Amino acid sequence: MTSLISRKPVVINVGLAGFADNLRQCGGEALALQWQPPAEGDVATGWALAQLLDDARIEAANRTAYARYLAAQPVLTGVSTAAEVIPGMDDRRILHAGPPIEWARMCGPQQGAVLGAILFEGWATSLDAARALVERGDVHLAPCHHHGAVGPMAGIISPSMPVWIVRNTAGDNVAYCNLNEGLGKVLRFGANHAEVIARLRWMAATMGPTLAGIVEAMGGLDLKPLMAQALHMGDEVHNRNVAASGLLFRKLTVAALASDRLDPRKVAETLAFIAGNDHFFLNLSMAACKAMLDAAHGVPHASLVTAMARNGVDFGIRISGLDQWFTAPAAVIDGLFFPGFGPDDAARDLGDSAITETAGVGGFAMAASPAIVQFIGGTPRDALANTRRMLPITLGQNSAFTLPALDFTGTPAGIDARRVLDTGIQPVINTGIAHREAGVGQIGAGITHAPLACFTQAIQALAATMSEVPA
Repeated sequence: MTSLISRKPVVINVGLAGFADNLRQCGGEALALQWQPPAEGDVATGWALAQLLDDARIEAANRTAYARYLAAQPVLTGVSTAAEVIPGMDDRRILHAGPPIEWARMCGPQQGAVLGAILFEGWATSLDAARALVERGDVHLAPCHHHGAVGPMAGIISPSMPVWIVRNTAGDNVAYCNLNEGLGKVLRFGANHAEVIARLRWMAATMGPTLAGIVEAMGGLDLKPLMAQALHMGDEVHNRNVAASGLLFRKLTVAALASDRLDPRKVAETLAFIAGNDHFFLNLSMAACKAMLDAAHGVPHASLVTAMARNGVDFGIRISGLDQWFTAPAAVIDGLFFPGFGPDDAARDLGDSAITETAGVGGFAMAASPAIVQFIGGTPRDALANTRRMLPITLGQNSAFTLPALDFTGTPAGIDARRVLDTGIQPVINTGIAHREAGVGQIGAGITHAPLACFTQAIQALAATMSEVPA
């Protein structure tokens, strides 16, 4: 005891840093432990979380769900129109990004994109007539996720639009995504001018059928190895797809040149469009991630997150063990803005593209893509830190997607809603920023995080169901 009293005290300080000031003034040493109460300090939720953290039923369910995610093999098998292949895509149905939302609550870009899709389909000949149509309830709106699909930004898919078909060959689920329109005035940012509608009609009449023929000639394309190779070439396959788009272009070009059944003029137009669009692979990346995560969805008791999505108003998550959405207000994105724009011009967080982060790429794989910081802000060191920070909230690391900058370890993958709430670490997402008004387009890019409130709701709901099941 005497030796203990005679030595200079070394104290671990938990809580406010100021607690250690008096000790340091007296010559002592204090080590700061960054800690915060779990569940944001809510006692009831914290108790529910404590019961779930050591629940053998959840651990077993998560192992099953995570194994299905890892085993999934997303393969591009075709291109067709949404009406022909997407389940439940009946007449006058339009799919949108994010959790469910009614027309009156939709943000500007999403409303503008819905109106543009109506014009594209020919259901109305003017924006006023299109608006009247949807306000009367003559157009049925539903989340892409409810139909096995995903869409970037506004996320709009209407019946006549061509879509990628991505099949999980290790299971029986299929995912769909629309085709990328490029940058500028495009439907996914709410633009609905004549040039936008003309481009969509060209994509439906020329590019879609041409890509369908090329994919058929190619015999399909395994997407996981392509994504893995792109990570080694500096992409993170969400906001940076330069390498992935180039790799895809090479595959498509070889297959197109080998086929004698395709119209050379249409092939040339299609390949020229793809060659001028560094983001073209994004939509395939999203469909691949959707296919992997849908394979893991529907495992009773599992707390593995299988979707994160935003509609510009609400941010929503789904977990494997519960077939419902848990939502909170969508965040304002912290990022870099194009000249002439600032935070006051920005829409809130928008799009289904956070399916990439949910699957362990995108923001979770920023360590692979130091160049991404030129687009979203920060430094290469920040990119590494964002990846490392995701490790405590995930069930493991995906060895299919390795990171050269981290000694080729796998990306953090398999977000566990329990661990998010326990640590307070919010899943990171890098994303584009849309103007709050329809049709202006992209005005920047940056970083955002999934709201903790979504995970609080998920844990409360999971705890309620677990209490009804015998241990």
